[in-house]
Amino acid sequence: MLGLLLGTALHAQQPAPEPPPGPVAEQIRERIEQWRAAHADAAAAQAPGNAVAAFYEQNRFAPAWTQAGNLDQLLAALRDMAGDGLGPEDYALTELQRRRAVLIDPQATAQQRAQFDLLATDACFAALLHLYRGKVDPATLDTHWNFDPRQLDQARGLQAVREALAQGTIGALFARARPQHPYYAQLRTALAKLREVAAQGGWPAIADGPTLKPGSRDARVPALRRRLQLAGHALGDAADDRYDPALEAALKQFQREQYLAADGHLGKATLAALNVPVAARIEQLRANLERARWLLHQLQGDFVVVDIAGYQVAYYRDGKPVWRSRVQVGKPYRSTPVFKSAITYLTLNPTWTVPPTILKNDILPKLRKNRGYLAANRIRVLDGQGRELAPASVDWANPRGIVLRQDAGPGNSLGRLVIRFPNDYAVYMHDTPHQELFASERRTYSSGCIRVERPRELAELLLDDPLHWNRAGIDRAIDTLQTQTVMLPKPVPLLLAYWTVDLREDGRVGFRPDVYRRDPPLLAALARPRVSPWLPAAATAPVPAQP
Repeated sequence: MLGLLLGTALHAQQPAPEPPPGPVAEQIRERIEQWRAAHADAAAAQAPGNAVAAFYEQNRFAPAWTQAGNLDQLLAALRDMAGDGLGPEDYALTELQRRRAVLIDPQATAQQRAQFDLLATDACFAALLHLYRGKVDPATLDTHWNFDPRQLDQARGLQAVREALAQGTIGALFARARPQHPYYAQLRTALAKLREVAAQGGWPAIADGPTLKPGSRDARVPALRRRLQLAGHALGDAADDRYDPALEAALKQFQREQYLAADGHLGKATLAALNVPVAARIEQLRANLERARWLLHQLQGDFVVVDIAGYQVAYYRDGKPVWRSRVQVGKPYRSTPVFKSAITYLTLNPTWTVPPTILKNDILPKLRKNRGYLAANRIRVLDGQGRELAPASVDWANPRGIVLRQDAGPGNSLGRLVIRFPNDYAVYMHDTPHQELFASERRTYSSGCIRVERPRELAELLLDDPLHWNRAGIDRAIDTLQTQTVMLPKPVPLLLAYWTVDLREDGRVGFRPDVYRRDPPLLAALARPRVSPWLPAAATAPVPAQP
């Protein structure tokens, strides 16, 4: 829909425009030509001002913002960017409001009107682009980012703005630029609610103390009750100091939403989560709104999503989830990477070749303490040509040129099934013998791969062959203990994503721990001010007083 800032300039492919219609257009033409001269080299072809220049060149440099209604809609839309977690001042809102008088002041010069028009157009284009696919380039935060950016078509984008100006529908154009996905609308609603709480002074801090359990009375209960009321729970008299069943149910729900053990006890971990300032939760929502602008356009058709911070995997059919399972992901110092790939085949009864990092950091220390570790775990020692070596022949103080491989079968570190997809990280999804760890709320246990709680169910969905590869057929093949590769009939897209906000089916919002500390650099990038390339000249000229 929007192609606002693609670098290919259309002016070079079109005949020279007709003479500009009027003195304001003449001033706009001069500014555009000055800008073109300053950005003539190929390296500047992608400069943000290019869309503005192309827009006016196609319109014979005529001013765009001559109708007060269109401008009012634009200013309202720019103010509303705060509802998307973006800063209205990135779009020169204050400057535009200050200069608005040039539209009605008969003494305003053509230069002043031209400067205002260029600034308004730039603000419009930049804001639409940021809504459409995000303000921050995710590749600047993660050099391995390989998700496709939302596609832009400059010609269609410029035409959409022209039509909105002609029809007086600028506000509707902004609404269409946002991701058209329920998740995005829910995030905006949650942000608005938390900002209301912040405007009222935030939520109360709950004092430290011994663990508070249901059935007791405590001076801290009214603060707890008020805190959960502000989170949307109806709990009656806020001054009541009894820890009653209704309060217990509300606290358990809060604990589930924060990925804490839902025991109904107000212990240290739950107290810390309750006392996170509302401002911090607002920032968390802002970070995830930006991620939504990067990624929600990817969620189409059939695909699998690994939600890393949410410790879950889901299979989507026609864009709707049809299956979910818990997962275990990488430890913070061996984090599971964010990337896009496609699942291509499965391995039944896999062997496990020990990665060098795990060999060095995990297995060698255990082996040096216990020389029976290899036999106990059915691990063979191989040389570089794949020939088996006797463990006693290896200098374990300084092993060189060896590979460790664990036999297939029960107890294998990959379990009985691996789901494979090409990537540069040696990451895959797999079964695990460590089923007990799925009971934990925060499941960062692996060395980067994704351990799936119910991988055979996912395999059945991926193979999509009810006759040969139904659940019974998968179980029979695994029971043979023979290693087998099974190709998928067609690759299934896979997205490994990172969300620190959880939107529940009932519309409530949960906040996940930022286990990999990905929110702070994203928020820092969002906070960097954007300066319009058309602002300097506009900001230095005299401005009529706003009536």
